[in-house]
Amino acid sequence: MRVCQAYRFALNPSPAQQRALVSHAGAARFAWNWGLARCQERYAAEGKWYSAAELHKLWNQQKKADPGLAWWPVNSKCAYQEAFRDLDRALRDFIRSKNGQRAGRRLGFPGFKKRGRCRDSFRLTGAMRCDRSAVTLPRLGRIKTHESTRKLARRLEDGPARILSATVSRTAQRWFVSFTVEVERGVPARHAQAGSVIGIDLGVKTLLTGVDDTGTVVSIAGPKPLRASLRRLRRASRAHSRKQPGSANRRRQAGRLARIHARVANVRADALHKATTSLARRYQTAVIEDLNVAGMTRNRTLAQAISDQGFGRARRMLAYKTGWHGGALLIADRWFPSSRLCSGCGAVKAKLALSERVYRCGCGLVLDRDVNAARNLLYLAVSGTERLNACRGSVRPVPDRRRPSKQEPGTAHAGKAGTAARQQAAAA
Repeated sequence: MRVCQAYRFALNPSPAQQRALVSHAGAARFAWNWGLARCQERYAAEGKWYSAAELHKLWNQQKKADPGLAWWPVNSKCAYQEAFRDLDRALRDFIRSKNGQRAGRRLGFPGFKKRGRCRDSFRLTGAMRCDRSAVTLPRLGRIKTHESTRKLARRLEDGPARILSATVSRTAQRWFVSFTVEVERGVPARHAQAGSVIGIDLGVKTLLTGVDDTGTVVSIAGPKPLRASLRRLRRASRAHSRKQPGSANRRRQAGRLARIHARVANVRADALHKATTSLARRYQTAVIEDLNVAGMTRNRTLAQAISDQGFGRARRMLAYKTGWHGGALLIADRWFPSSRLCSGCGAVKAKLALSERVYRCGCGLVLDRDVNAARNLLYLAVSGTERLNACRGSVRPVPDRRRPSKQEPGTAHAGKAGTAARQQAAAA
Protein backbone atom coordinates (compact mmCIF):
# COMPACT_ATOMS: atom_id res chain seq x y z
CA MET A 1 0.00 0.00 0.00
CA ARG A 2 1.42 3.38 -1.05
CA VAL A 3 0.83 6.16 1.46
CA CYS A 4 2.09 9.72 1.91
CA GLN A 5 4.11 10.00 5.10
CA ALA A 6 5.99 12.90 6.64
CA TYR A 7 9.56 12.73 7.96
CA ARG A 8 10.57 15.73 10.07
CA PHE A 9 14.15 16.54 11.04
CA ALA A 10 15.73 19.39 13.00
CA LEU A 11 18.34 21.25 10.96
CA ASN A 12 21.75 22.44 12.11
CA PRO A 13 22.56 25.15 9.53
CA SER A 14 25.65 27.30 9.42
CA PRO A 15 25.29 31.11 9.82
CA ALA A 16 25.34 31.57 6.04
CA GLN A 17 22.71 28.85 5.61
CA GLN A 18 20.55 30.47 8.30
CA ARG A 19 20.59 33.71 6.34
CA ALA A 20 19.61 31.78 3.21
CA LEU A 21 16.72 30.10 5.06
CA VAL A 22 15.47 33.47 6.31
CA SER A 23 15.74 34.85 2.78
CA HIS A 24 13.70 31.98 1.34
CA ALA A 25 11.02 32.43 4.01
CA GLY A 26 10.87 36.14 3.20
CA ALA A 27 10.58 35.38 -0.52
CA ALA A 28 7.63 33.05 0.09
CA ARG A 29 5.99 35.70 2.26
CA PHE A 30 6.55 38.38 -0.40
CA ALA A 31 5.09 36.13 -3.13
CA TRP A 32 1.99 35.47 -1.03
CA ASN A 33 1.41 39.20 -0.40
CA TRP A 34 2.13 40.10 -4.03
CA GLY A 35 -0.28 37.47 -5.33
CA LEU A 36 -2.99 38.40 -2.83
CA ALA A 37 -2.78 42.07 -3.88
CA ARG A 38 -3.13 41.09 -7.55
CA CYS A 39 -6.14 38.87 -6.73
CA GLN A 40 -7.85 41.66 -4.80
CA GLU A 41 -7.31 44.10 -7.68
CA ARG A 42 -8.83 41.70 -10.21
CA TYR A 43 -11.72 40.76 -7.93
CA ALA A 44 -12.63 44.45 -7.50
CA ALA A 45 -12.64 44.93 -11.28
CA GLU A 46 -13.93 41.60 -12.65
CA GLY A 47 -15.41 39.73 -9.69
CA LYS A 48 -12.89 36.87 -9.87
CA TRP A 49 -9.26 36.27 -8.96
CA TYR A 50 -6.20 34.65 -10.49
CA SER A 51 -5.33 30.97 -10.24
CA ALA A 52 -1.89 29.75 -9.18
CA ALA A 53 -0.81 29.23 -12.81
CA GLU A 54 -1.98 32.71 -13.79
CA LEU A 55 -0.18 34.30 -10.84
CA HIS A 56 3.00 32.48 -11.80
CA LYS A 57 2.73 33.80 -15.37
CA LEU A 58 2.20 37.36 -14.12
CA TRP A 59 5.14 37.00 -11.74
CA ASN A 60 7.46 35.87 -14.54
CA GLN A 61 6.49 38.94 -16.55
CA GLN A 62 6.87 41.46 -13.74
CA LYS A 63 10.08 40.13 -12.18
CA LYS A 64 11.93 40.78 -15.45
CA ALA A 65 10.41 44.21 -16.06
CA ASP A 66 10.58 45.67 -12.54
CA PRO A 67 14.13 46.69 -11.43
CA GLY A 68 12.96 46.58 -7.81
CA LEU A 69 12.60 42.79 -8.09
CA ALA A 70 16.18 42.16 -9.21
CA TRP A 71 16.80 40.23 -5.99
CA TRP A 72 14.49 37.33 -6.88
CA PRO A 73 17.20 34.96 -8.33
CA VAL A 74 18.83 34.76 -4.89
CA ASN A 75 16.13 32.32 -3.80
CA SER A 76 14.80 29.14 -5.35
CA LYS A 77 11.96 29.61 -7.81
CA CYS A 78 10.02 26.93 -5.90
CA ALA A 79 9.55 29.30 -2.96
CA TYR A 80 7.51 31.65 -5.17
CA GLN A 81 5.62 28.92 -7.04
CA GLU A 82 4.55 27.07 -3.92
CA ALA A 83 3.45 30.33 -2.26
CA PHE A 84 1.12 31.00 -5.21
CA ARG A 85 -0.27 27.46 -4.90
CA ASP A 86 -0.86 27.94 -1.18
CA LEU A 87 -2.70 31.19 -1.88
CA ASP A 88 -4.84 29.52 -4.56
CA ARG A 89 -5.72 26.72 -2.14
CA ALA A 90 -6.59 29.21 0.61
CA LEU A 91 -8.92 31.14 -1.70
CA ARG A 92 -10.68 27.97 -2.85
CA ASP A 93 -11.08 26.77 0.74
CA PHE A 94 -12.56 30.16 1.66
CA ILE A 95 -15.22 29.82 -1.05
CA ARG A 96 -16.01 26.22 -0.09
CA SER A 97 -16.31 27.18 3.56
CA LYS A 98 -18.52 30.15 2.70
CA ASN A 99 -20.84 27.90 0.65
CA GLY A 100 -21.00 25.26 3.37
CA GLN A 101 -19.09 22.70 1.31
CA ARG A 102 -16.13 22.48 3.69
CA ALA A 103 -16.34 20.81 7.08
CA GLY A 104 -14.97 22.52 10.16
CA ARG A 105 -15.01 26.07 11.39
CA ARG A 106 -15.82 28.95 9.08
CA LEU A 107 -12.74 30.26 7.28
CA GLY A 108 -12.10 33.94 6.70
CA PHE A 109 -10.63 35.60 3.65
CA PRO A 110 -6.83 35.16 3.40
CA GLY A 111 -4.88 38.06 4.83
CA PHE A 112 -1.49 39.59 4.23
CA LYS A 113 1.53 38.22 6.06
CA LYS A 114 3.89 40.37 8.09
CA ARG A 115 7.39 39.51 9.20
CA GLY A 116 7.42 38.57 12.86
CA ARG A 117 3.65 38.07 12.92
CA CYS A 118 3.50 34.86 10.87
CA ARG A 119 5.37 31.59 10.78
CA ASP A 120 8.56 31.54 8.71
CA SER A 121 8.17 28.67 6.24
CA PHE A 122 8.53 27.78 2.58
CA ARG A 123 8.18 24.67 0.44
CA LEU A 124 10.58 23.23 -2.12
CA THR A 125 10.25 20.65 -4.88
CA GLY A 126 12.75 19.02 -7.19
CA ALA A 127 15.86 16.96 -6.49
CA MET A 128 16.35 16.34 -2.75
CA ARG A 129 18.53 13.82 -0.97
CA CYS A 130 19.31 12.44 2.50
CA ASP A 131 22.75 11.09 3.43
CA ARG A 132 22.33 9.80 7.00
CA SER A 133 23.51 12.99 8.75
CA ALA A 134 22.43 15.76 6.39
CA VAL A 135 19.87 16.74 3.77
CA THR A 136 20.40 18.33 0.38
CA LEU A 137 17.84 20.91 -0.73
CA PRO A 138 17.54 22.88 -4.00
CA ARG A 139 19.57 26.12 -3.98
CA LEU A 140 20.34 25.70 -0.26
CA GLY A 141 22.73 22.79 -0.71
CA ARG A 142 23.75 20.31 1.96
CA ILE A 143 22.55 21.14 5.49
CA LYS A 144 23.48 19.10 8.53
CA THR A 145 20.77 17.75 10.84
CA HIS A 146 20.63 17.40 14.61
CA GLU A 147 19.43 13.82 14.29
CA SER A 148 20.18 10.92 12.01
CA THR A 149 18.22 10.64 8.78
CA ARG A 150 19.32 7.02 8.31
CA LYS A 151 15.78 5.59 8.26
CA LEU A 152 14.62 7.79 5.41
CA ALA A 153 17.94 7.51 3.55
CA ARG A 154 17.74 3.72 3.67
CA ARG A 155 14.22 3.73 2.24
CA LEU A 156 15.23 6.11 -0.52
CA GLU A 157 18.21 3.93 -1.43
CA ASP A 158 16.17 0.72 -1.48
CA GLY A 159 13.50 2.25 -3.70
CA PRO A 160 10.17 1.95 -1.82
CA ALA A 161 10.11 5.71 -1.02
CA ARG A 162 10.08 8.88 -3.12
CA ILE A 163 10.29 12.47 -1.86
CA LEU A 164 7.47 14.64 -3.20
CA SER A 165 8.25 17.96 -1.48
CA ALA A 166 10.05 19.49 1.48
CA THR A 167 8.65 22.16 3.81
CA VAL A 168 11.20 24.15 5.78
CA SER A 169 9.89 26.04 8.81
CA ARG A 170 11.14 27.74 11.95
CA THR A 171 9.75 26.89 15.37
CA ALA A 172 11.15 28.35 18.59
CA GLN A 173 14.29 29.70 16.87
CA ARG A 174 15.06 26.27 15.37
CA TRP A 175 14.73 25.29 11.72
CA PHE A 176 13.02 22.05 10.69
CA VAL A 177 12.54 20.29 7.38
CA SER A 178 9.50 18.08 6.80
CA PHE A 179 9.64 15.74 3.81
CA THR A 180 6.41 14.56 2.23
CA VAL A 181 7.34 11.06 1.09
CA GLU A 182 5.39 8.53 -0.90
CA VAL A 183 6.19 5.23 0.80
CA GLU A 184 5.31 1.66 0.00
CA ARG A 185 4.18 0.24 3.34
CA GLY A 186 3.82 -3.49 3.81
CA VAL A 187 0.39 -3.72 5.48
CA PRO A 188 -0.18 -7.21 6.91
CA ALA A 189 -3.17 -9.09 5.52
CA ARG A 190 -4.05 -10.08 9.08
CA HIS A 191 -3.47 -8.34 12.38
CA ALA A 192 -0.97 -9.92 14.77
CA GLN A 193 -3.74 -10.16 17.42
CA ALA A 194 -6.64 -11.13 15.17
CA GLY A 195 -10.08 -10.67 16.73
CA SER A 196 -8.92 -8.43 19.57
CA VAL A 197 -11.18 -5.45 20.33
CA ILE A 198 -10.88 -2.51 22.70
CA GLY A 199 -13.24 0.31 23.61
CA ILE A 200 -11.46 3.58 24.32
CA ASP A 201 -12.80 6.51 26.34
CA LEU A 202 -10.84 9.75 26.20
CA GLY A 203 -10.91 11.71 29.43
CA VAL A 204 -9.54 14.68 31.30
CA LYS A 205 -8.28 12.83 34.37
CA THR A 206 -6.46 10.18 32.31
CA LEU A 207 -5.41 10.41 28.68
CA LEU A 208 -7.45 7.33 27.77
CA THR A 209 -9.19 4.44 29.49
CA GLY A 210 -9.82 1.24 27.58
CA VAL A 211 -11.49 -2.12 28.15
CA ASP A 212 -10.62 -4.99 25.82
CA ASP A 213 -12.49 -8.17 24.92
CA THR A 214 -10.84 -10.08 27.78
CA GLY A 215 -12.12 -7.59 30.37
CA THR A 216 -8.69 -6.06 30.99
CA VAL A 217 -8.73 -2.36 31.84
CA VAL A 218 -6.06 -0.31 30.06
CA SER A 219 -5.43 3.11 31.59
CA ILE A 220 -2.84 5.55 30.23
CA ALA A 221 -2.25 8.71 32.21
CA GLY A 222 -1.45 11.75 30.14
CA PRO A 223 1.57 13.92 31.02
CA LYS A 224 -0.53 17.16 30.95
CA PRO A 225 2.47 19.19 29.76
CA LEU A 226 0.66 22.53 29.62
CA ARG A 227 -0.48 22.25 33.22
CA ALA A 228 3.04 21.30 34.31
CA SER A 229 4.55 24.29 32.51
CA LEU A 230 2.01 26.97 33.43
CA ARG A 231 4.21 28.54 36.10
CA ARG A 232 7.17 28.90 33.74
CA LEU A 233 4.91 30.14 30.95
CA ARG A 234 3.41 32.84 33.16
CA ARG A 235 6.81 34.08 34.27
CA ALA A 236 8.21 34.05 30.73
CA SER A 237 5.14 35.79 29.33
CA ARG A 238 5.26 38.46 32.04
CA ALA A 239 8.96 39.07 31.39
CA HIS A 240 8.31 39.31 27.64
CA SER A 241 5.55 41.89 28.07
CA ARG A 242 7.83 44.09 30.18
CA LYS A 243 10.53 44.38 27.52
CA GLN A 244 10.64 47.33 25.16
CA PRO A 245 9.01 46.48 21.78
CA GLY A 246 11.63 46.09 19.06
CA SER A 247 14.53 45.66 21.49
CA ALA A 248 17.02 42.80 21.54
CA ASN A 249 15.88 41.83 25.03
CA ARG A 250 12.31 41.40 23.82
CA ARG A 251 13.44 39.18 20.93
CA ARG A 252 15.52 37.12 23.33
CA GLN A 253 12.61 36.72 25.73
CA ALA A 254 10.27 35.84 22.86
CA GLY A 255 12.63 33.01 21.95
CA ARG A 256 12.56 31.72 25.51
CA LEU A 257 8.75 31.81 25.57
CA ALA A 258 8.58 30.00 22.22
CA ARG A 259 10.90 27.25 23.46
CA ILE A 260 8.63 26.55 26.43
CA HIS A 261 5.60 26.31 24.15
CA ALA A 262 7.52 24.03 21.77
CA ARG A 263 8.49 21.71 24.60
CA VAL A 264 4.85 21.48 25.72
CA ALA A 265 3.82 20.48 22.20
CA ASN A 266 6.65 17.94 21.89
CA VAL A 267 5.85 16.24 25.21
CA ARG A 268 2.17 15.99 24.27
CA ALA A 269 2.94 14.58 20.82
CA ASP A 270 5.40 12.06 22.26
CA ALA A 271 2.82 10.73 24.75
CA LEU A 272 0.11 10.47 22.09
CA HIS A 273 2.39 8.66 19.65
CA LYS A 274 3.48 6.11 22.24
CA ALA A 275 -0.07 5.45 23.45
CA THR A 276 -1.66 5.13 20.01
CA THR A 277 1.16 2.98 18.61
CA SER A 278 0.84 0.57 21.52
CA LEU A 279 -2.93 0.26 21.07
CA ALA A 280 -2.69 -0.20 17.29
CA ARG A 281 -0.19 -3.02 17.72
CA ARG A 282 -2.11 -4.85 20.47
CA TYR A 283 -5.69 -4.66 19.16
CA GLN A 284 -7.18 -5.28 15.76
CA THR A 285 -10.29 -3.15 16.31
CA ALA A 286 -10.49 0.01 18.37
CA VAL A 287 -13.73 1.87 19.12
CA ILE A 288 -13.70 5.54 20.03
CA GLU A 289 -16.28 8.28 20.44
CA ASP A 290 -16.95 10.99 17.87
CA LEU A 291 -16.25 13.87 20.23
CA ASN A 292 -17.14 17.45 19.35
CA VAL A 293 -13.79 18.79 20.51
CA ALA A 294 -14.41 22.30 19.15
CA GLY A 295 -17.67 22.52 21.10
CA MET A 296 -16.12 21.07 24.26
CA THR A 297 -13.37 23.68 24.28
CA ARG A 298 -16.00 26.42 24.51
CA ASN A 299 -16.47 25.39 28.13
CA ARG A 300 -14.26 27.87 29.97
CA THR A 301 -13.64 25.55 32.91
CA LEU A 302 -12.60 22.55 30.79
CA ALA A 303 -11.07 24.13 27.67
CA GLN A 304 -7.50 24.12 28.96
CA ALA A 305 -7.64 20.53 30.25
CA ILE A 306 -9.22 19.24 27.03
CA SER A 307 -6.68 21.02 24.84
CA ASP A 308 -3.86 19.73 27.03
CA GLN A 309 -4.84 16.11 26.33
CA GLY A 310 -5.13 16.40 22.54
CA PHE A 311 -8.37 14.49 21.86
CA GLY A 312 -8.53 15.30 18.16
CA ARG A 313 -4.92 14.34 17.50
CA ALA A 314 -5.33 11.03 19.35
CA ARG A 315 -8.19 10.07 17.05
CA ARG A 316 -6.25 11.00 13.91
CA MET A 317 -3.25 8.95 15.03
CA LEU A 318 -5.39 5.91 15.80
CA ALA A 319 -7.07 6.20 12.40
CA TYR A 320 -3.91 5.75 10.34
CA LYS A 321 -1.92 3.58 12.73
CA THR A 322 -4.62 0.91 12.98
CA GLY A 323 -4.65 0.76 9.18
CA TRP A 324 -0.88 0.35 9.08
CA HIS A 325 -1.10 -2.71 11.34
CA GLY A 326 -4.00 -4.38 9.54
CA GLY A 327 -6.67 -3.20 11.98
CA ALA A 328 -9.55 -0.75 11.90
CA LEU A 329 -10.85 2.19 13.91
CA LEU A 330 -14.60 2.37 14.51
CA ILE A 331 -16.27 5.65 15.43
CA ALA A 332 -19.28 5.63 17.75
CA ASP A 333 -22.14 8.02 17.10
CA ARG A 334 -21.67 11.44 18.66
CA TRP A 335 -24.99 11.07 20.48
CA PHE A 336 -24.25 7.63 21.92
CA PRO A 337 -24.51 8.06 25.76
CA SER A 338 -21.45 5.99 26.66
CA SER A 339 -20.98 7.70 30.04
CA ARG A 340 -24.67 7.70 31.07
CA LEU A 341 -25.38 4.15 29.89
CA CYS A 342 -25.08 1.33 32.45
CA SER A 343 -22.75 -1.39 31.16
CA GLY A 344 -24.56 -3.95 33.31
CA CYS A 345 -28.28 -3.55 32.64
CA GLY A 346 -28.41 -1.03 29.82
CA ALA A 347 -30.30 1.66 31.74
CA VAL A 348 -29.58 5.27 30.76
CA LYS A 349 -29.31 8.04 33.30
CA ALA A 350 -30.99 11.31 32.43
CA LYS A 351 -28.05 13.33 33.79
CA LEU A 352 -24.55 12.57 34.97
CA ALA A 353 -22.51 15.44 36.35
CA LEU A 354 -18.86 15.61 35.41
CA SER A 355 -17.95 15.68 39.11
CA GLU A 356 -19.42 12.17 39.55
CA ARG A 357 -16.36 10.04 38.87
CA VAL A 358 -18.05 6.80 40.00
CA TYR A 359 -21.04 5.41 38.08
CA ARG A 360 -23.76 3.98 40.35
CA CYS A 361 -26.79 2.19 38.94
CA GLY A 362 -29.95 0.79 40.53
CA CYS A 363 -28.93 -2.70 39.40
CA GLY A 364 -26.05 -2.59 41.89
CA LEU A 365 -23.26 -1.67 39.48
CA VAL A 366 -20.60 0.58 41.02
CA LEU A 367 -17.83 1.37 38.57
CA ASP A 368 -15.46 4.12 37.54
CA ARG A 369 -17.28 6.25 34.97
CA ASP A 370 -14.46 6.06 32.44
CA VAL A 371 -14.29 2.28 32.68
CA ASN A 372 -18.07 2.11 32.31
CA ALA A 373 -17.92 4.25 29.17
CA ALA A 374 -15.13 2.11 27.70
CA ARG A 375 -17.18 -1.04 28.34
CA ASN A 376 -20.15 0.43 26.52
CA LEU A 377 -17.97 1.27 23.53
CA LEU A 378 -16.59 -2.28 23.58
CA TYR A 379 -20.12 -3.77 23.64
CA LEU A 380 -21.04 -1.48 20.76
CA ALA A 381 -18.39 -3.08 18.55
CA VAL A 382 -19.15 -6.63 19.71
CA SER A 383 -22.90 -6.29 19.09
CA GLY A 384 -22.30 -4.91 15.58
CA THR A 385 -25.46 -2.81 15.78
CA GLU A 386 -25.83 -0.51 12.80
CA ARG A 387 -28.34 2.11 11.82
CA LEU A 388 -28.82 4.77 9.18
CA ASN A 389 -28.96 8.48 9.73
CA ALA A 390 -30.74 11.16 7.70
CA CYS A 391 -28.15 11.10 4.90
CA ARG A 392 -28.21 7.27 4.83
CA GLY A 393 -24.69 6.78 6.13
CA SER A 394 -23.84 4.08 8.67
CA VAL A 395 -22.77 6.05 11.73
CA ARG A 396 -22.40 3.42 14.45
CA PRO A 397 -19.99 1.80 14.14
CA VAL A 398 -18.17 2.74 10.92
CA PRO A 399 -14.53 2.87 9.83
CA ASP A 400 -13.12 6.34 10.35
CA ARG A 401 -11.96 6.76 6.75
CA ARG A 402 -15.38 5.76 5.33
CA ARG A 403 -17.58 8.24 7.10
CA PRO A 404 -20.19 10.00 4.96
CA SER A 405 -19.10 13.38 3.66
CA LYS A 406 -22.36 14.98 4.85
CA GLN A 407 -22.79 13.85 8.42
CA GLU A 408 -26.00 14.81 10.20
CA PRO A 409 -27.01 14.07 13.80
CA GLY A 410 -28.41 10.57 14.26
CA THR A 411 -32.17 10.14 14.23
CA ALA A 412 -32.48 6.77 15.99
CA HIS A 413 -32.32 6.19 19.73
CA ALA A 414 -28.63 5.95 20.54
CA GLY A 415 -29.29 4.64 24.04
CA LYS A 416 -30.59 1.31 22.73
CA ALA A 417 -27.49 0.49 20.72
CA GLY A 418 -25.55 -2.48 21.97
CA THR A 419 -27.90 -3.22 24.89
CA ALA A 420 -29.84 -6.07 23.34
CA ALA A 421 -26.81 -8.33 23.13
CA ARG A 422 -25.95 -7.72 26.80
CA GLN A 423 -29.52 -8.41 27.95
CA GLN A 424 -29.67 -11.67 25.98
CA ALA A 425 -26.34 -12.75 27.42
CA ALA A 426 -27.54 -12.00 30.93
CA ALA A 427 -30.75 -13.96 30.40
CA ALA A 428 -28.81 -16.95 29.13
